[in-house]
Amino acid sequence: MTELRTLKVALLGCGNVGAQVARILLDDADMLASRAGARLELAGIAVRNLDAPREVELPRALFTTDAETLVKDADLVIELMGGIEPARTLILTAMQNGACVVTGNKALVAKDGPTLHEEADRAGVQLSYEAAVAGAIPILRPIRDSLSGDRITRVLGIVNGTTNFILDQMDSTGAQFADALAEAQRLGYAEADPTADVEGYDAASKAAILASLSFHTRFSLADVYCEGISAVTAADIAAAKDAGFVIKLLAIAEKLGAGGRETGTETSRETGTETAAGDTGVSVRVHPTLLPREHPLAAVHGAFNAVFIEAENAGELMFYGQGAGGKPTASAIMGDLVSAARSIVLGGPGRAETTTGKVVALPVTAAVTSYYIGLDVADQPGVLAKIARLFAEHGVSIEIMRQTIHRDADSKIESAELRIVTHRASEAALAATVEAVKGLDVINSVTSVLRVEGV
Repeated sequence: MTELRTLKVALLGCGNVGAQVARILLDDADMLASRAGARLELAGIAVRNLDAPREVELPRALFTTDAETLVKDADLVIELMGGIEPARTLILTAMQNGACVVTGNKALVAKDGPTLHEEADRAGVQLSYEAAVAGAIPILRPIRDSLSGDRITRVLGIVNGTTNFILDQMDSTGAQFADALAEAQRLGYAEADPTADVEGYDAASKAAILASLSFHTRFSLADVYCEGISAVTAADIAAAKDAGFVIKLLAIAEKLGAGGRETGTETSRETGTETAAGDTGVSVRVHPTLLPREHPLAAVHGAFNAVFIEAENAGELMFYGQGAGGKPTASAIMGDLVSAARSIVLGGPGRAETTTGKVVALPVTAAVTSYYIGLDVADQPGVLAKIARLFAEHGVSIEIMRQTIHRDADSKIESAELRIVTHRASEAALAATVEAVKGLDVINSVTSVLRVEGV
């Protein structure tokens, strides 16, 4: 039997995911060797603090603070440090020295993916980042490989487990946002500083990566419109439920115009100018979204993730699973590692990025969607007619209108709450309609404005 060659693996970072990766490399060495065609030797683990507690007991001799020397002598580098620097420099150094790189660093890939890909192409090595989006769910490789002969038209993703847990708690228990967030922190789903999750930044990085692979064009974080969930109230959740919807934080990337979803050029009645709604390109955005309860993504509960894909020939596909955690994310890392090892064993150049660079990123105003609008209005004759007339003047059709009357202690009517769901229209037209509504003398306040998908 031919003796297998040995490939040196450098691991950068040993947090929850890194510790599990190291464990798998040590415990499953024989299985990995049979699948990779080479023995994968964990040459070292670069950390900032040699004495920090670890989830997994690992040989102390593996640890070092000299990450640069470690990557220069490696065949394969796994980067799990997070952040932009020094991760970016170390990855570039590794590739310049001929190492294939596996990373789970979505922020770095979203911000500086083109630079990393260009260096990988120059060095003839493989750059992989399956773990950067949706944890254990195999989604990037299916998009890049399995659907490479198809045209993806739309991607909808629940790609942040923290926000999905919070919204699911609010939906199932009636909890306020602050209480649901506190429970997520207690259970370890949310960080002490949850800003990156609840404001949508984490999901936006993943949206940029999904869009880049789906539409073969390099999109960066700057191309992603982003709204978080911190403004979503228990009243919004309850009203959505009453109307047959659930609220999810979605990452959306969709082709608009020729070969994509419908667009409709809108003309402003104030300026006479056309919006970007008729343009052809890709809209990439993250925001709270109402989904019908029968939509497959509506059934994704807790901290789970799911990605829903629409393609011209494959039709509708959904990928579902654990989107975070040490073991699930380590599974995605190991899949990329075995693939990269096999590319080294078999020889040949690394897997090239398939980009055309011809699809433009469109502003959020070009998107075509529906709106859910909550209004607190004066209780007087003609209110509904005024609102309906204003919507019609802006070319936005009302699909659902529900009214709830508020009374004081003496049963005197003081105001009414209106919940409106519109038909699909350009984002520009919908935003202009909301601004016009605010100016009506019968409107006390606009209590909520959320987008609707799947209708």
